Amino acid sequence: MTRTARRNRRTLQVAGVGAAALLALSACSSSDSDSSSGKSDSSASASGSASTKTSGTVTVFAAASLQESFTALGKEFEKEHPGTKVNFSFGGSDTLAAQITGGAPADVFAAASPKTMKIVTAKGDAVGTPATFVRNQLEIATLPGNPDKISSLKDLTKSSLKVVLCDKTVPCGAAAQKALTASKLKLTPVSYEQDVKSALNKVVLKEADAAVVYKTDVKAAGSKVQGVEFPESANAINDYPITLVKNAPNAVAAKAFIALVQSAEGQKVLTEAGFLKP
Repeated sequence: MTRTARRNRRTLQVAGVGAAALLALSACSSSDSDSSSGKSDSSASASGSASTKTSGTVTVFAAASLQESFTALGKEFEKEHPGTKVNFSFGGSDTLAAQITGGAPADVFAAASPKTMKIVTAKGDAVGTPATFVRNQLEIATLPGNPDKISSLKDLTKSSLKVVLCDKTVPCGAAAQKALTASKLKLTPVSYEQDVKSALNKVVLKEADAAVVYKTDVKAAGSKVQGVEFPESANAINDYPITLVKNAPNAVAAKAFIALVQSAEGQKVLTEAGFLKP
């Protein structure tokens, strides 16, 4: 082999070694980059998961008739989501709706009728379309043992009886008026109350002989009152809608609470309280 040939051969060998080294370095760099990218994606995922963790306080505005069942669900919610707290504001749906449209900080609104919910949706203070989660039916609450022998809605028109109704602007009052109108009955109560619990309490305190309230309220009162069903109530059943409030201070927890209310577990609590399924 000539000197020139040997020199060319050594040049090719060196070039080959250099190319192999470059390829190895490139592969290593690519592997490190992929590994780094994988770690970055994993961190982002973990960070995103942490950011949606249910925590903090959720404020729920709910119709007075939901007090017992929602209080129970609130305790269950806090148990399922350690570090959370549910604050409730119970009252007449119309009053609560007015407070929300007036700027009161609320995360969830559960009303006792679509009409009162519309007060909030009309102002654009609800997120999406409110969902009906339960229904409720009226019943007459009498004194324990029903001493006045009340057996029908017509019996409440007797002048000798002191009867209490919810105000007409409140869902239970509007439903009662609907039942009375359908029955062509006229009833003059001794008072109109701002929410169903106040109406029921008049009977509990023996300040009234009877009140037209919801079945759920009669059931919650236990032996303090006696319930009397009346057929006209079937024509005045109220749908209960629930919604996430616009600009909710804690939207994540609010959605989780609404999900609990609509879940099989939540529906069981509500039906056991006397509510009807939607």
